[in-house]
Amino acid sequence: MMQLYYSPTSPFSRKVRVVLRELGLEKQVSEILIDPWTDAALRAHNPLAKVPTLVLEDGMTVFESAVICDYLDQLARSTGQTDGVIPQDGIERLNALKWQGLADGMMTATGRLFADSKRDENDRSDFVMDRQATAVQSAIDAVLDGLPQLRTAAPNIGTWSVLIGLYYIDFRWPDRRFDIPVRVRDWMAIMSERESLTETVFHLPHD
Repeated sequence: MMQLYYSPTSPFSRKVRVVLRELGLEKQVSEILIDPWTDAALRAHNPLAKVPTLVLEDGMTVFESAVICDYLDQLARSTGQTDGVIPQDGIERLNALKWQGLADGMMTATGRLFADSKRDENDRSDFVMDRQATAVQSAIDAVLDGLPQLRTAAPNIGTWSVLIGLYYIDFRWPDRRFDIPVRVRDWMAIMSERESLTETVFHLPHD
């Protein structure tokens, strides 16, 4: 059985866990909750000691969420279980990967801004924090503009990545520091009832 090392606060972990469920592969993977900052087993598999990290049955290690999702998509297709979450060609594929790229950047900026906000004032850079905050809000604005494309009956990797990026903003900033428009929030609320999302809700490790 494959092993997935993950953290419940990591948006990239959640993306992979959602994709696992959307592809119907969750029973083929043992999900192992760890602390990436302290778990020696993780570094033994991934020199970067980052989550998510997927260990295949033959011992090969796959890391970075986009790479893991691509592998899982190909695995699901090869066994005939699903049509996949990554379109195979053309503009549809490009658009899905574009939205995944935007969402991954939004997640990274959100995480860095949150981490910086916890530092002592003397250790912070207002310039860097402002830049990250601008990136997050600009990404949200792009999502609003692209909502007609994202609200599809056949969600793909771009859709899932964007949703998780938005949920991550609310997880890290429950005071709603960022302006997520009502139309986007309505979409988030509808999609949040999907089983793959209810089973992977963000939470602190001790919750």
